Amino acid sequence: MHLVDIGINLTHDSFDHDREDVIDRACAAGVDTLIITGSTVETSRAAAELAASRPGHFFSTAGIHPHHAADMDDQCIPQLRELYELPQVVAVGECGLDHFRNFSPPQDQARAFHLQLELAQENQLPVFLHQRDAHDAFVGILREHLAGISRAVAHCFTGEAEELHTYLDLGLYIGITGWICDERRGVHLRELVSQIPDDRLMLETDAPYLLPRDLRPRPASRRNEPMYLLHVLQTVAACTGRDMDELAHLTTANARNFFSLPLASD
Repeated sequence: MHLVDIGINLTHDSFDHDREDVIDRACAAGVDTLIITGSTVETSRAAAELAASRPGHFFSTAGIHPHHAADMDDQCIPQLRELYELPQVVAVGECGLDHFRNFSPPQDQARAFHLQLELAQENQLPVFLHQRDAHDAFVGILREHLAGISRAVAHCFTGEAEELHTYLDLGLYIGITGWICDERRGVHLRELVSQIPDDRLMLETDAPYLLPRDLRPRPASRRNEPMYLLHVLQTVAACTGRDMDELAHLTTANARNFFSLPLASD
């Protein structure tokens, strides 16, 4: 079984003491391709450097998360452009809107989102999207740019049916995380996931966040890891009535198509 984790924050400091062990455990579980998320210029650089260490298996995104949108100044644009020239950098983002916490003012978030969608158009790269409590504004900005963007994925989708179908109508791919394993907040996803077309579904852990709540035994650290993508796969397979191998093949093919990934090298 070969799986692609399309969203893993592998540069997070919680992995600093055992990153290689985390990678080994992921590979042993069949999660042999990782898309490492960038959320600032600095973490995007670090993600690109880490991705370069395992060509054909590790890739990265480069962008400014809405939490950090207020820090996106004129210097960020050329710095991001440099990163997009690297072969291992395969998407713009994580970018979008987050009005749940508003760590950056909404107007700064909107400006940063517009700029990054323009960069995606300019560099002909897909987009790794974040949205929380900002659906209408998010969709409004997307509609202004989607005609010039090759592909976009709603990362860590947790919304209701109306949001899902709006995204699908816009042509977005949908990323499903361990949120679907949460008996408190993710039960609705167990019904919705079967409504995602076969060619739009992808899987991710968003590690070290979103450890599946029904995972047993639970790690003492409560830290999520890419090896637990197998648990997400198992849950999605059960919810959709699919064979796990079939679903693994389908979601891996979607990820490789979405990010234009080359075949993995030995």
